[in-house]
Amino acid sequence: MSTYQPTEPLVAVSDEPRERWAIGDFSSHARLWGCAVVGLVADLWTKDWAFREIGPHETRTLIPNLASLQLSLNPGALFGLGAGLAPIFVGASALALMFVLYLFAHSTRSRRSMHIALGLVLAGAIGNLYDRTTQNAYVASYSNRGRIIGTLLEEDPNGRIKIGDFPTGANAQWMDRPSDPRSGPQPVVRDFIKIEARIGDFSLWPWIFNIADALLVVGVAMLLLNFWFDHKHHPREEPTAP
Repeated sequence: MSTYQPTEPLVAVSDEPRERWAIGDFSSHARLWGCAVVGLVADLWTKDWAFREIGPHETRTLIPNLASLQLSLNPGALFGLGAGLAPIFVGASALALMFVLYLFAHSTRSRRSMHIALGLVLAGAIGNLYDRTTQNAYVASYSNRGRIIGTLLEEDPNGRIKIGDFPTGANAQWMDRPSDPRSGPQPVVRDFIKIEARIGDFSLWPWIFNIADALLVVGVAMLLLNFWFDHKHHPREEPTAP
């Protein structure tokens, strides 16, 4: 009775060493957490400095005809949308943080630019999440006066409220209690950077933002470039016929 002996190995084994995963590499962690810590400290320190040193109605020139410093409170998300939906934004931020850690854990040590990008996104997300969980202001919405955001100091029995500048309560004024149901105490994000550059009457960026927003934009742009590079240089392989 004869026994079948295969003439070739059934499984091809590559002699090339497998690349090390980032999750177990010290330099990869240093890039991720280093960028995250530096970006977060820069964001929180500049917010604290701006709201301590700049007046509520003051404009300071940062770069002539390009950028200035102006205080603003955002009860919504990007571009001021979604005011009053802070719990949703907090949940979305937590999911984004988990997704960042997932991408890092499934990357290799050679993906240096991706680790930096993930660190920037991590810093921006945590910076704005910190504000949404620690900074609260009174948002008063009026049909004829727009939205007034400040520190609620007092309420009287006649339906009036006294609101001052955030966070000190200075320059307080009495006003009628707003009837808009979106009014009331809400978490806010501190913004202070305004782009002044214009093309004719068109503003290049009409929204006031902070360092965390800038880190998020740069980090997401770098991630998209990484994904595009992967797609371009590692095209999807078609299965071969048996």
